[in-house]
Amino acid sequence: MSTKRSCLIIGAGDDTGSAIARAFAAKGYIVCVARRPRHADALDDLVADIAARGGEAVACPVDARDEEAMTALFARIEQDIAPLSVVVFNIGANVRFGIRETTARVYRKVWEMAAFAGFLTGREAAKYMAPRGAGTIIFTGATASVRGGNGFSAFASAKFALRALAQSMARELGPHGIHVAHVVVDGMIDSNFIRDNVPGVDTMRDQDAILSPDAIAANYVMLHEQPRSAWTHELDLRPWKENW
Repeated sequence: MSTKRSCLIIGAGDDTGSAIARAFAAKGYIVCVARRPRHADALDDLVADIAARGGEAVACPVDARDEEAMTALFARIEQDIAPLSVVVFNIGANVRFGIRETTARVYRKVWEMAAFAGFLTGREAAKYMAPRGAGTIIFTGATASVRGGNGFSAFASAKFALRALAQSMARELGPHGIHVAHVVVDGMIDSNFIRDNVPGVDTMRDQDAILSPDAIAANYVMLHEQPRSAWTHELDLRPWKENW
């Protein structure tokens, strides 16, 4: 019988999501990396990078808001790749609009991406993990998960909802052996977007004053490897110089 196990990253973007994928691949998991189909080429690049490092990865383009597509994705991984040990929901959906400029379409889309897609991810993961009595489900949160900010009504509302989902799932699934964790990423991440739009990133990196995607990923692996006698539900990650 195969002892292979898989890890699914929903939202395997160029920075944090990719770092999480590489971290779990380095631990021997077959990493299934998912993002929207229009970014399929980037997934292929990530799969190739993981393979070059000696790991295993599978590209899984999917619209995480599509219930049928998500159900099919989880079934495919379980049947054709390997049982899921870890599922990470890492979709951001961070946009800024004043409340008077926030259209119904924007609000609904942000909610679908950051909250509804999280629900679909968590539900499908639970269906497979609960009967086995083991597994880890991690949701990526943000400062907006705990504090609504000026111009972030849509984003904060969705992230608050995701945090509540994680709490409810942890209370329901913990007694069944499923570790559900919510990570509040509080601060700027050393990402392509930040490097293109914020001056002084190199200095911040030298001072450890900006969140490193690899350091974030290491904490996700730590959460999965925690003994169940001391599980963490919510973890705050921020640079040592971050005001909070």
